[in-house]
Amino acid sequence: MRRPGVPAAAVILTATVLLTIPSSAQRVETQRAAAPGFGPIQAAAELLGVSTLKTVRFTGLGANFSVGQSPSPGEPWPRVTIKTYDAAINYETASMRVELVREQGAIPPRGGGVPFTGEQRVIEFVNGAHAWNVALVPPPPPPPAAGAAPVVAAAGARPRLIEQAPEPQFASAAERLQQIWLTPHGFVKAAMANSATTRRVAGGTEVAFTVSGAYKFTGIVNPRNQVERVQTSVANAVLGEMPVEVLYSDYERVDGGVSFPMRIIQKQGGHPSLELWIHAVQPNVPVDIATPETVRNATAPPVRVEIQRIADGVHYLTGGSHHSVAIEMRDHVVVVEAPLDQERSLAVIARVNEAIPGKPIRFVVNTHHHFDHAGGLRAYADRGATIVTHQINRGFYEKAWAKPSAVQSFTDKHILTDGTRSIEVHRIANSPHHDGFAMIYLPAEKILIEADAYTPPPAPSEAPTTALTVPPQGPPVNQTALNLYENIRRLKLDVSQIAALHGPRLATMEDLARAAGR
Repeated sequence: MRRPGVPAAAVILTATVLLTIPSSAQRVETQRAAAPGFGPIQAAAELLGVSTLKTVRFTGLGANFSVGQSPSPGEPWPRVTIKTYDAAINYETASMRVELVREQGAIPPRGGGVPFTGEQRVIEFVNGAHAWNVALVPPPPPPPAAGAAPVVAAAGARPRLIEQAPEPQFASAAERLQQIWLTPHGFVKAAMANSATTRRVAGGTEVAFTVSGAYKFTGIVNPRNQVERVQTSVANAVLGEMPVEVLYSDYERVDGGVSFPMRIIQKQGGHPSLELWIHAVQPNVPVDIATPETVRNATAPPVRVEIQRIADGVHYLTGGSHHSVAIEMRDHVVVVEAPLDQERSLAVIARVNEAIPGKPIRFVVNTHHHFDHAGGLRAYADRGATIVTHQINRGFYEKAWAKPSAVQSFTDKHILTDGTRSIEVHRIANSPHHDGFAMIYLPAEKILIEADAYTPPPAPSEAPTTALTVPPQGPPVNQTALNLYENIRRLKLDVSQIAALHGPRLATMEDLARAAGR
């Protein structure tokens, strides 16, 4: 996402300009560096080998973390192991390629994130105004010959992987470009191109500059002339602005007179989002990243909201990756879930107003604070709706919005009623997904509404899988589905339909029991 009021094209253009420092400009930069306030920047540039570094490739291992998916507000983001991290940057074209091999066991860490088991491989790209991903997946197994047993891969064998078609990432270009500027060499190049200011602080020299009047970068150059820390922020649908900080240490001299940090820790929202141990650095190797035509010519699809009446006055709002439910009351409407972002919420609000005209949306029930399920709440709060959420989330939203009166909280059970229809909001106890996790039950209609605890597959006979996953031997029981099943049994809820807030269809208790291994 990008900041409001800053056109993406302007941001990308500036990125390309500020990261391209032609050799003919080096004399001008040296003269500026000799002026007051530019000495520390030039000293860092000389130590790092900035003037000669056009491209760099570095590899390592470590961990990344599912940002915005902690099991409760204030806790760290869930950790996922990175077996291989392979990044290549071209500073002159403002382009980057990062290939990740992530690994996760059968039982994921507490909290959220894209579910997968085994290895997950993906390549992330940015080139100017365009960002895209390429997944690497194993080929489908060949059908066994008549009368022959299925072929089973040898234990420990690595499957052959096939690159999938590029998938445009329309909202990611600006943030991925920021990642280029956050590198020590990118930071110094950008500082020299954007009239950075400096001042002495404890531990070294603070260097600060702003790009396009919107993107502020601040870094610390330590007494050894190393870039030790860089800070900026990225747009976030829940927080508005989310702080980003990168710490660099263990610098080593590599080929071509370039110094590079072998330890990198990035934090987003105050918690680690990436930890790397670098074991190889290659300066000035060929890094030619071409934007595929399918990505260059792609346009962001419009927000689609489909509406299905699943009971009298109960509407299932689908059409994307995340769903909502609108429930008609006597003189108002209750919406369950406001996911993703303001654009999605505005489209949902419009459809609700069409389906239930003349009644305002007075309450929005939020299942949990994860960013993908809370990103659209601001649109409702700005229109006067009260957000109903578990007590554990209340302080988080009040701090993010500075609107304490817009939040109504509960602990174990909360009832919304107009005297004729009742909506029960229950805590899903002991969930591995979230400590303040809510499910919504309509007793008259016997409908359960839930998010993330269970996602039905396209057909009852299909087990959930992930396109980027190398599956293990035998699918494990879905622990969040089992936990949901046990909570329904504990509360003695009589459920006929499950309106899951992910997935392609309504489900039944039989579907849930199958996923829970019951």
